[in-house]
Amino acid sequence: MSDIAIQVEGVSKLYRLGERQRYKTARESLMRTLSAPVRTIRQLVNTNGRPPQERELWALRDVSFDIRAGEVVGIIGRNGAGKSTLLKLIARITEPTAGRILIRGRVGSLLEVGTGFHPELTGRENVFLNGAILGMRRAEILRKFDQIVAFAELDQFVDTPVKRYSSGMYMRLAFAVAAHLQPEILIVDEVLAVGDAQFQRKCLGKMDEVAGQGRTVLFVSHNMGAIMQMCRRVVMLERGCVKHIGDAQNVVSAYLAESCDGVGEVDLRQWSSRSGDGSLRFESVRLLNSFDVVTTDFSIGDDINVEFVVRKYRRRESLTFAVELATSDGLKLANMIDGDSGFSVPSFTDTCTLRITLSDVRFYPGSYRIGLFVGSPGGNESYDHVDGCLSFNIAGGGRLTSRTLPRTAGLLFLTPRWQSTNTSRAGNALVLQ
Repeated sequence: MSDIAIQVEGVSKLYRLGERQRYKTARESLMRTLSAPVRTIRQLVNTNGRPPQERELWALRDVSFDIRAGEVVGIIGRNGAGKSTLLKLIARITEPTAGRILIRGRVGSLLEVGTGFHPELTGRENVFLNGAILGMRRAEILRKFDQIVAFAELDQFVDTPVKRYSSGMYMRLAFAVAAHLQPEILIVDEVLAVGDAQFQRKCLGKMDEVAGQGRTVLFVSHNMGAIMQMCRRVVMLERGCVKHIGDAQNVVSAYLAESCDGVGEVDLRQWSSRSGDGSLRFESVRLLNSFDVVTTDFSIGDDINVEFVVRKYRRRESLTFAVELATSDGLKLANMIDGDSGFSVPSFTDTCTLRITLSDVRFYPGSYRIGLFVGSPGGNESYDHVDGCLSFNIAGGGRLTSRTLPRTAGLLFLTPRWQSTNTSRAGNALVLQ
């Protein structure tokens, strides 16, 4: 058991939901006391004579798992599944209602923005405060201080009270502190979504470095690509319970399959989240595999067909169609325009069904979204734009699996033709000129 860094045993967490107010001054307390009879009458009237009851919410129920020292483990699940509550318990921000959590080693945590820093203290002072909480000596913190400030890119603001920081500045400093002060266990929640794409990549790289040093990392994210890149093992929560735990590829594939509910076809006629002048409107969209079966589950190397129906309401002679592809967290990957492929949509007066085929897809395993656009040539006028109307999942397949893919593979897997020219041998060495 000495190699276990985090041991979660039968943990449950109960929250009581109800109106609870804190009165900080004598005047407020007095006013509340004097108004008690009136308030009681109102409560009885509003609840038909029954006193109001508190509601109970079990955020976690009987959660158990172990994490070994040096492991990088992902925690996934839908909103409200209990992910953030679990991290707060492990970080000892709050106590479990039942069960116990055993921690071996210092814990550095990056949870929601606003946790862990004193707003009145400067960035510099908060760095030393967090180091002291971790049990580090001042000399140890000083050795890391310049690295922390450089990573957070806050050289000019390090002596400014953090209450004046933007959420992005706050998060950058919080991550830099958590990652550089060398805790044995690093806990990171979805707050990476606050930063820009460049800093997110920087954070993922640092987490990879931390994991490479043999430290334990617990990572919560809705970005399945990041989970697959970082983690070898994943815990999936559903309604406060552990539903799946095991190999990252298997658990992520199960999560993505369940999150899409197998819906590979969407009726867009009543779709409210759209823009454009309404000259044309998309009526439906569906995803099909190479056997023309409607599905949302694909593997690396599959063909994906996107088929959609559009109806014309006003005469428009020249049209441009585009199918947009994005990651589950909104990062735009491609805008596939009909004219770029040398295709011109034939003239029609009522409805038209179009299909595009993505052959031999090489996307990193994860969840992706489809959007549709129709407008004037060049896209200056929008007739209808439906963003993120359909999601699909990519899982590892064939010889391309999470075990064979490099951890820094990115979003796309391209297999270009390689060739060499003007090669010569010098001794036993091959020289490329």
